[in-house]
Amino acid sequence: MNDIVTAYLSTWNAVDPETRRALLDAHWTPDATYVDPMAAVAGTEAIGAVVEGVHEQFPGFEFTLVGEPDAHHDQVRFQWGLGPAGSEPPVIGFDVVTVDADRRIVTVAGFLDRVPA
Repeated sequence: MNDIVTAYLSTWNAVDPETRRALLDAHWTPDATYVDPMAAVAGTEAIGAVVEGVHEQFPGFEFTLVGEPDAHHDQVRFQWGLGPAGSEPPVIGFDVVTVDADRRIVTVAGFLDRVPA
């Protein structure tokens, strides 16, 4: 499941639309869903748009893994940070990802633990 988390964070860090599209196609099911407090979307096109929106809102920020992923069966949970490279991330979140039999992302349930005022 560590590879799933790596692919997931790589997708969120992909600034280039073509790179992001390739990661979505390789690691997510076409009808994957993503839900967090600020978004609820289905399909890789819509997920890609959410990722692009985050890059527009937080230019130059990157997603990093905080701690170790915890997995069982076809799901993994992990905490992530969003901030400038090499700095303490001002945004911290927690995601639960489920995958299908081919180890492609099917669902993501996201939570925000720390958001600046």
